[in-house]
Amino acid sequence: MLVLFLVWIKVKGLEYVIVHQRWIFVCLFLLPLSVIFDVYYYLRAWIIFKMCSAPKQHDQRVRDIQRQVREWKKEGGKKHMCTGRPGWLTVSLRVGKYKKTHKNIMINMMDILEVDTKRQVVRVEPLANMGQVTALLNSIGWTLPVLPELDDLTVGGLVMGTGIESSSHIYGLFQHICVAFELVLADGSLVRCTEKENSDLFYAVPWSCGTLGFLVAAEIRIIPARKWVKLCYEPVRGLDAICKKFAEESANKENQFVEGLQYSRDEAVIMTGTMTDHAEPDKTNCIGYYFKPWFFRHVEGFLKQNRVAVEYIPLRHYYHRHTRSIFWELQDIIPFGNNPLFRYVFGWMVPPKISLLKLTQGETIRKLYEQHHVVQDMLVPMKHIKSAILRFHEDIHVYPLWLCPFVLPNQPLMVHPKGDEDELYVDIGAYGEPKVKHFEARSSTRQLEKFVRDVHGFQMLYADVYMERQEFWEMFDGTLYHKLRKQLNCEDAFPEVYDKICKNARH
Repeated sequence: MLVLFLVWIKVKGLEYVIVHQRWIFVCLFLLPLSVIFDVYYYLRAWIIFKMCSAPKQHDQRVRDIQRQVREWKKEGGKKHMCTGRPGWLTVSLRVGKYKKTHKNIMINMMDILEVDTKRQVVRVEPLANMGQVTALLNSIGWTLPVLPELDDLTVGGLVMGTGIESSSHIYGLFQHICVAFELVLADGSLVRCTEKENSDLFYAVPWSCGTLGFLVAAEIRIIPARKWVKLCYEPVRGLDAICKKFAEESANKENQFVEGLQYSRDEAVIMTGTMTDHAEPDKTNCIGYYFKPWFFRHVEGFLKQNRVAVEYIPLRHYYHRHTRSIFWELQDIIPFGNNPLFRYVFGWMVPPKISLLKLTQGETIRKLYEQHHVVQDMLVPMKHIKSAILRFHEDIHVYPLWLCPFVLPNQPLMVHPKGDEDELYVDIGAYGEPKVKHFEARSSTRQLEKFVRDVHGFQMLYADVYMERQEFWEMFDGTLYHKLRKQLNCEDAFPEVYDKICKNARH
């Protein structure tokens, strides 16, 4: 059988198989490799934390980064610096080519350093990921107030970019639960910043995408965890009703979690949840088990049945409810992935690592995805949710849409409300194949970007950004960022954030 498969690949060509029958390659190679990756990193993190060796190694690793930066400076600092982490290892689908032309600084820092329950903070290194953090914190009765969805999202990516979860209507974005950052700057010095100490740097770091310094540690707030999430599913029909219900539930601080999955312009399920230590036995659902239906399909069942329901979900299962299906992206890679037979036989290996999918996609698939696939998160004021959903419907027509509310504090960050007060926003996430005939990646995304700028919204920077430089700085407030760039001599050391992430600037 294997011989016949290899002959078929030879006849058809590897690129043909990867493009047209990608599920074969994913199931035979990427799923087993992903399991090996997960086991290795889990065991490594567990051993290091149990042996309490991480803090000692951390100081040495910081000194090594400082040494590399000073060597770069001694050599004349002719090229910009960036982290030496390969681009394919990041969760972002964007392929950054700057790694080949910049000075790569090796940063091997993926440990949880300390959990301080008295101060209610956890201190972590930048490459520690959300899967690691939840596994440890939940086991000792704590959790992060905002715990972004996918296991592989790293603390560094969430600090330097951003992160969101269904609790963000109370706590804000990921950076708003951070209390301290430690960075190695362009001159090789180590600096700690908080709201009171080096406060300008503290507020300028989020959304800077590693262009002010190298993050080596972050302190993040933690809160007591409960065993279960009591989750209420409520189908809603009609766009006006959807927007009204979602806004009301998002403004209700008694809801610890609020999320919407919109399956068409006029059909959605709004979910609200609270943490609890007690569950009704006949209503428990361990949705994270490998053989369970994908969460978005499970939720869709309540819409089809048109019934309100309540379930009790284990906390960690809830946090990673979209992980197994990578929201709904996996249905395009393994079309039969939610089939019960596949789930029971192969579900324990799902999902494939996003990093491995990127590594093996090749230029052909990358271009195809760019032209025929959308992965975007647009953050818009809640008061504009209806017009935003209509714009998504007309310009790209991708469903489901992910609706996640968050409060945006009035702080001197690159993203802040237009007025002087905190404001409620919504993250509208579109992931999938556009169903509009006139879709063209560049022009369609630019239309969305213009709409978002006009309503004083923001675009998450992990995705493809097509804005011109002037448009980018209309969307984001660069006042503090540019001031710190000059003050810390970053202009010769790191690229500007626009040059690092925008398609019009990348070479």
